[in-house]
Amino acid sequence: MGKFSRRQVMRTGLAAGAFLTATRCASAPKGTPNNPAPGPEVNANQSKDVTLRLIGTGVSQINDIRDKAQEDLGFKFDMRALSTEENNQIAITQPGQYDIFDGEYFSLPLVIPSGNLQPIDINRITNYDKIVSYFRTGEFKGMPVEKSQGTSPYKVQYLTGPDSKEFSATPTEYATLIPFQYNADTLGYRPDLVGREIKSWGELFNEGFKGKTAILDIPQIGIMDAAMVAEALGLMTFADKGNMTKAEIDQIIDILKEQKSKGQFRAFWKTFDESVNLMSSGEVVLQSMWSPAVTAVQAKGIECIYAPLKEGYRGWGGGLGLSKNLEGIKLDAAYDYMNWMLDGWVGAFLGRQGYYSAAPETAKKFMSEAEWAFWYEGKPATEDMVDPFGKTLAKAGAVRDGGSFEERFGNIVCWNSTMEENTYLVQKWNEFIAS
Repeated sequence: MGKFSRRQVMRTGLAAGAFLTATRCASAPKGTPNNPAPGPEVNANQSKDVTLRLIGTGVSQINDIRDKAQEDLGFKFDMRALSTEENNQIAITQPGQYDIFDGEYFSLPLVIPSGNLQPIDINRITNYDKIVSYFRTGEFKGMPVEKSQGTSPYKVQYLTGPDSKEFSATPTEYATLIPFQYNADTLGYRPDLVGREIKSWGELFNEGFKGKTAILDIPQIGIMDAAMVAEALGLMTFADKGNMTKAEIDQIIDILKEQKSKGQFRAFWKTFDESVNLMSSGEVVLQSMWSPAVTAVQAKGIECIYAPLKEGYRGWGGGLGLSKNLEGIKLDAAYDYMNWMLDGWVGAFLGRQGYYSAAPETAKKFMSEAEWAFWYEGKPATEDMVDPFGKTLAKAGAVRDGGSFEERFGNIVCWNSTMEENTYLVQKWNEFIAS
């Protein structure tokens, strides 16, 4: 199991700058993205003195979500937006620093053995039965997730008991995280600077883009993007891209080092903001990217495409976990917050950035018919699509990159993963970055 060094983690801004510079239009009609319909009414009997401390990435630690939660629930939140690495480090080494862990499923093989997260009683989760089957039962449209490589969320969704640190291969009443968002990731690109359609992962190593590509500098994810590229180009194949052998790690790292020595990469990014700035400035024309980062670039009036690539998508999922230190009134408040997160308002808010809600049918209640048709059904927009802050992302007539939810999620070929050789992977990845 990989070990993370302790280091001081500085408190960062709550959300990506591109998202927070925009303001809501108070005069907009109720129910529009600029002035959404009121959130779900929550019966919170907790003391108004309760403050829950959340750690997570800038993707979901957003001021607007915090403010809406405080308004609806009646207690306060202290949110810290961190890089994925910092988020995991604190979860593993500093359990006294948080009440709720907002993390990704691939991190759980690192976090759960620390004993710092308490099993979640799914009987206390109101809409648990509405969570998509990928998480609950390990299948999607009758297809088992085992067909996808890597750490599919279902593999680490359940624990064996109320005090367990052991994953269960079958559903139990005890969950590791309660999911609330997920997506199918791919490459983002600037069509105005590339000049043609990007259809393959292999394009990341195309000499025509020398010095203008970037890859995600999170070892466990970046190496999977690199593996997708290498397989697409026929440079090598993997038994399981989500659980590479040492020999496979050595080979893909050598390929990356060769590409770096040739000057193929402009940058290696760790945070949402970095990826947005690289793309919007034009320093990078093709790179690993997250869906809301693409929409953030689009919101600046810059054309950016999230490419539906022929080899398929890399999937990921995120959810909320409970600190082992939570008890009493604060634990009750945390369960209220998790139920609130699944009740629809947040799902619709994040949906307008390109994410999917873990409970789509509740999110649908807070989206217009046009929004649902565009984001989930892959239909042409019948009106301009705007993000949660009122910025236009797609004009009427546009179709979401990759099509419908079923098309995108039916084409996930690997999931973000923590490998058995994680310690070796991190060591070799760091060698690559330093080379």
